[in-house]
Amino acid sequence: MKHTKTLIVLIGPTGVGKTELSLELAEMFDSPIISADSRQLYADLKIGTAAPTQKQLNRVKHYFVGTLKLTDYYSAAQYELEVMNVLEKLFNAHDTLVLTGGSMMYIDAICNGIDDIPTVDNETREMMLEKFEKEGLEHLCAELKLLDPEYYSVVDLKNHKRVIHALEICYMTGKTYTSFRTGNKKERPFDIVKIGLKRDREELYERINKRVDAMIEDGLLDEVKSVYQYKNLNSLNTVGYKEIIQYLDGNCTLDFAIEKIKQNSRIYSRKQMTWFKRDYNIAWFYPENKNEIMTYLNSKCLTDNI
Repeated sequence: MKHTKTLIVLIGPTGVGKTELSLELAEMFDSPIISADSRQLYADLKIGTAAPTQKQLNRVKHYFVGTLKLTDYYSAAQYELEVMNVLEKLFNAHDTLVLTGGSMMYIDAICNGIDDIPTVDNETREMMLEKFEKEGLEHLCAELKLLDPEYYSVVDLKNHKRVIHALEICYMTGKTYTSFRTGNKKERPFDIVKIGLKRDREELYERINKRVDAMIEDGLLDEVKSVYQYKNLNSLNTVGYKEIIQYLDGNCTLDFAIEKIKQNSRIYSRKQMTWFKRDYNIAWFYPENKNEIMTYLNSKCLTDNI
C-alpha cells in the first residue's frame, strides 16, 4: 500500500559521513532530523559521540539529541514510542522526514517495530544488578535456564546485559521473556526509503582513525574526566569513553587508550555493516555520489517535495 508520507532513513557505519548528507537532505526536503543514535541522546556525551555541533543544530532542527542525563534509563522500546509520537506530529506539516543514525536496534525499532516488552521498574533493575555483582553471570545463566529455557537456548550467554534483562522481565511479570518476543513486523502509516552509505574498508578505517584524533584534539579527555564519577553506568559503556576511563583508572597509557578507541571503533563499524547487510531494502551508495542518491530518491516518488 502506497502512503502519502515518506520517511527517509539514512544509515551506515560510524565515520562514513552520514552527518553532512543528512543535513543536505533535511534542507532539501524542508525536514528536521530525527536522530537514531543511542549515545547522542546523552547531553554530556558530545565529543566522543560525534554529536551535531551547535552550528549544525542551528542549521537544521534535530530531535533526540542531548535530551538525557547519564543517569536516565532509556531503551529501544521507549525510543520507538517517543519517535512514533514525534513523527505523527511532524507528518502533519511535512510530506517527507529524515531519520539518520547508526544504532541498529533504534533503526529497527522505527522501521519494523519491536516487541511490547514491559519497562523494567527501578526496584527490579537494582535487585538484578546486585545479584549480578554478588553471584556472577554464571549463576544468572543457570537461573535463566530454569525460568526461560527457550530464551536460554538462543541468547548470547556471555552478554550479561541480555541475560539480566531477560531475568528482570521474568521476575517482574512472572512470565517468560520469550512470551513477549513475538517478532511480528509492525505496519507503519508512512513509506520508508532506506539509503545506506558505504566506503571502501581502508578509506573508512582511515576516516575513523582521523576522527578519533580530532576528538582527542577537541577535548575528549576533559569530557571523560567531567563524567568520570558515572563510570559504572551503562551510558558510559561506550567506545571512546570506556577506553579513556581505563587510562584514568591507571590501567594503560593514554596512547594505548587512543589506539584502543580506534580499534574498537573499527570493530563496531564491521558489526554495523554485518547487521545492515541483512536488510535487502537498503540501497547502498558512496557518499560522494549525491546525484545517484537523488536519482534513487526521485524514483521513489519523492520529487513532489523538492
